[in-house]
Amino acid sequence: MNESVVLHEITPLAEHDFMYVADRHKKEFTYPIHCHEIFELNFVENAVGCRRTVGDSSEVIGQYDLVLITSSDLEHVWEQHECHSDDIHEVTVQFSVDFTNENSIYHTNPFSSIYKMFMRARKGLAFPMTAIMRVYPMLIHLSAIKEGFYAVRELMTILYELSKQDGARELSSTAFAKVDDQSDSRRVLKVKHYIEEHYRDELRLTRLSSMVGMTDSAFSRFFKQRTGKNLNEYIVDVRLGHAARLLVDTTHTVSEICYETGFNTVCNFNRLFKKRKGCNPTEFRDKYHKTKVIV
Repeated sequence: MNESVVLHEITPLAEHDFMYVADRHKKEFTYPIHCHEIFELNFVENAVGCRRTVGDSSEVIGQYDLVLITSSDLEHVWEQHECHSDDIHEVTVQFSVDFTNENSIYHTNPFSSIYKMFMRARKGLAFPMTAIMRVYPMLIHLSAIKEGFYAVRELMTILYELSKQDGARELSSTAFAKVDDQSDSRRVLKVKHYIEEHYRDELRLTRLSSMVGMTDSAFSRFFKQRTGKNLNEYIVDVRLGHAARLLVDTTHTVSEICYETGFNTVCNFNRLFKKRKGCNPTEFRDKYHKTKVIV
């Protein structure tokens, strides 16, 4: 294991607090990569060129960025990268929610869309411009609300509005985020679970389609319709997610990780990794380690 670990942030929330809002203007991003127990909604504007990393996703952001994270183990950071703004505006909302408790309010019908959004946000959820503009006035106003009840009400309105918008993107891969992928199809879920357990092995279409009683061609179409990816793309993404996690959490060589995660050649592993992640495995590992701290 690497000696350096991701900073586990101790948030300002006390035992009976629900939320914390930090609205600040600054000239640079300085906080290292981190994770924390509570949920976070982070809004950034006027930071073109900043690099946002959530799990094994790394993207350079534009004028506006809004991300929801609901996993205690998902590393994330906003880095300066090529941002030259003198007035970065960031609004960070951290809040405490137990949405896994079946008796909580989030399992009732009025909150069903928020619950589904929370589930997706375990991998980090980036919102499109239409959604950002929908909640922008409320986000900017949130820190000015002094009465706790009304601040919570405003946050719930923001979350509800975001949950009803289309186009939000999950950022980290399922394997890297270490979450169970949910599906409205029992057959797809069965195949996903099998792939997760056997991603190191050779996975054949015939074997997977027979598991759910479908022909190869019918299953291929069905899987693509349900997941938005063809079967081979999905398997590669699962393997790369596990590979990225090993790059961050272990000192195994790139070659060792390549074969541990089901790839046949280092050359093919490097090519696919760079195509999906935007950098080669060594660069990915170095980038993570440069933003870590010893705790």
